[in-house]
Amino acid sequence: MTSIQVYGIPTCGTCKKALQWLDARAISYEFINTKEQPPTSDRIASWIEVLGERPLRNTSGQSYRALDETKDTWNESQWVTAFSDDVMLLKRPLFVKDGIAIAVGFRDATVLTEKLLIDRG
Repeated sequence: MTSIQVYGIPTCGTCKKALQWLDARAISYEFINTKEQPPTSDRIASWIEVLGERPLRNTSGQSYRALDETKDTWNESQWVTAFSDDVMLLKRPLFVKDGIAIAVGFRDATVLTEKLLIDRG
C-alpha cells in the first residue's frame, strides 16, 4: 500500500486546498504539522536531494524575507540548517510518497496527480 505524507501547517490556505483535493479523490494520507513535528535535518536533506533546495524555499513568508542577502549564496548544507532552524522557511505543502519527496506546493494538480497515481490500479 502506498504511504503518502503531507507536510505543512493547518492554517495554511494552500495546505487546506491540497488536503481537500486529496479528500475529494479518496486518496489517503497522513498530515504532519511541521510546527508541532518539525522534520529532522536528515529528512530535510533527503528532500533537498530529490527536489533541490530552491523549490523548498517559502519565498513569500516573513521568515524568508527576514534573512539577509547572504542567503543567495548559501549551499545546500546551509539551507538544511536554515530549514531545520525555522520550518516556516519551508514551502508548503510538501508531499512524500513511500518515504521519497515527490512535490512541493500545490499550484499544478496535474503534476501531483501523475506522481501520486503512478502505481494505483
